[in-house]
Amino acid sequence: MAFVRGKEIDIMNNYKLDLDRYAVLAREAVAEGCVLLENEGQALPLRDGERVAVFGRMAFHYYKSGLGSGGLVNTRYVVGILDALKECEGVHLDEKLMGIYEDWIKENPYDEGQGWGRVPWCQKEMDVTEEMLDCARRNDVSLVVIGRTAGEDQDNNAKAGSYCLTETEEDMIRRVCEVSERTVVVLNVGNIIDMSWVEKYRPQAVLYVWQGGQEGGNGVADVLTGKVCACGKLTDTIAADIKDYPSTENFGDPFKNYYKEDIYVGYRYFETFARDKVLYPFGYGLSYTTFEMKAEVLKNTGDEITVSAMVANTGELKGKEVVQVYVKVPQGKLGNPARKLIGFAKTKELEPGEQEEVCIVIPKYDMASYDDSGVTGHKSCYVLEEGTYEIFVGSDVRSAVSVGCYEEEFRVIEELEEAYAPVEKFQRMKAVLLPDGIYQAVTEDVPVRTIDPQERRANEIPETYVYTGDKGYKLVDVLDKKVSMEEFVAQISEEDLIAMFRGEGMCSPKVTAGTAAWRSDRWPDCAWNSGWMLFGWSVRYSYGLWYEGVFTAEWNFSWLYF
Repeated sequence: MAFVRGKEIDIMNNYKLDLDRYAVLAREAVAEGCVLLENEGQALPLRDGERVAVFGRMAFHYYKSGLGSGGLVNTRYVVGILDALKECEGVHLDEKLMGIYEDWIKENPYDEGQGWGRVPWCQKEMDVTEEMLDCARRNDVSLVVIGRTAGEDQDNNAKAGSYCLTETEEDMIRRVCEVSERTVVVLNVGNIIDMSWVEKYRPQAVLYVWQGGQEGGNGVADVLTGKVCACGKLTDTIAADIKDYPSTENFGDPFKNYYKEDIYVGYRYFETFARDKVLYPFGYGLSYTTFEMKAEVLKNTGDEITVSAMVANTGELKGKEVVQVYVKVPQGKLGNPARKLIGFAKTKELEPGEQEEVCIVIPKYDMASYDDSGVTGHKSCYVLEEGTYEIFVGSDVRSAVSVGCYEEEFRVIEELEEAYAPVEKFQRMKAVLLPDGIYQAVTEDVPVRTIDPQERRANEIPETYVYTGDKGYKLVDVLDKKVSMEEFVAQISEEDLIAMFRGEGMCSPKVTAGTAAWRSDRWPDCAWNSGWMLFGWSVRYSYGLWYEGVFTAEWNFSWLYF
């Protein structure tokens, strides 16, 4: 049995998904994921009956997803942003401007690229003309759409047309902002991009809409028109300059990258060492309404804490708010960031004047630090170091305020063993809290590998199960406890197991064209190691690997409890 949105589903009896129902859910997810960064003078949502001029060719070429195995999939349909806005009764789009773009796109078609990993991250943009700017002048709102794809090969690089705007895109935003009564910039991207242009050109509203799948345009239109109140939050910090990110100098080498920033990734770095480098903090996102939040630590036990937050809608529109819980832990011997996210929850949709109590239970495991060097005396363990733990609650990492402190004694939360450790020495970042309350970034040697993983795997190979031939056992028999999982799998042939592990395989004609099939000249069907999940069990099968004339073989069955 499985549970889908609270309903019990019999997955053994040819259950068919209600695709229309899931389309509604997808649309909701898109809308609630949109992040509103700027909204000067309540530029959004669009008012009923307003005239809108839509700029940017990506309004006509919506990116539903990135590339690769997750993006190059067949869909029944894709609703783009412009498609959805055309269906909104209260939105009047400038037909002349759309016609100008349509004529230009005929002469400048979408660039499909040259196959997997060689697709342009942005499309050629049209230069803005005075005729187009006249459209901006005579309408109530100008909507500027910027698009970026992403993929398995890379998500962003520090170049124009990727992380940075192209000259044409920046010129479009600048010139539209100069003449338009209200400018709204919509970012149809897979990751954050450079945002330095916001301060330069001051668009009234900026909305990250990401890549929303086949229902993406509908979800975006719901937010733009106010059918859904903006309530998405940033899952990254947006810094003033790409050089401000600690990973920038350590990442991008085609052969080797050193993760010198260690645990100080994203907001953990900025909130500890570089608060002044932040344009938009982690967890940030505006709403069309306003909220008031009062929180406290409701309960503290040996294993968990419970935080209670009373959230009230103090504005004039219904909407949702996100309660975010952070902790400041002792620096101890390991060093820790100034803030660490340990819990969050979104309220229900609150009517104006309505309030809701949100309770978040946080395991103390989530506050623990991992000792990979043994400096605490407990190598490869998660530990709570001795000292004061302070809890913060708010709607983003910056707005979160202290709601209580408590003391912990040193204890080991979980004992593990070394798995993946660096094989080369390098220096990593560590925080030291100075007497004046300022965090100083120092470096220390990263602990390197001390075990032979191949030897350990060889010593820990589980018992091999002998092939029994088809006994007629069904998977439901395992669920009903008529046979064991071992008996069920032992009857399956090697060929069927491989097919189960890999599905049809990358080179199957049933797979979307271009999805890693470029390797077919070098990799035969048996060249992928995969796993098949069965009711909490994983069947792992290693088999021969052929690559450029070299063959290695390792045949075994193993059981892994998941």
